[in-house]
Amino acid sequence: MKISDLKEGSSKVNLEAKVTEKEETREVTTRFGRTKVANAVIEDESGSIVLVLWGEQADNINQGDQVKIENGFVKEWNNSLQLSIGKFGKLTVL
Repeated sequence: MKISDLKEGSSKVNLEAKVTEKEETREVTTRFGRTKVANAVIEDESGSIVLVLWGEQADNINQGDQVKIENGFVKEWNNSLQLSIGKFGKLTVL
């Protein structure tokens, strides 16, 4: 799957991409308690999208990494698409 194929509501997203930007990790309070979150921009030859990194993912991914995403999903937040891994997905640094 390519980033250009993604749209709001896409699920079971499997792709490989390069992390081109990563924001500072910040702490947030969710309904499950305090956790870390960071946004990263990933891209492949077809385009780019924001990848939301939660918990340990926020610390383990760095700009320049090549990543593989399995079973991700896409939602819209503040009028832009975001790719998330969720609890059923998997994120691997290649």
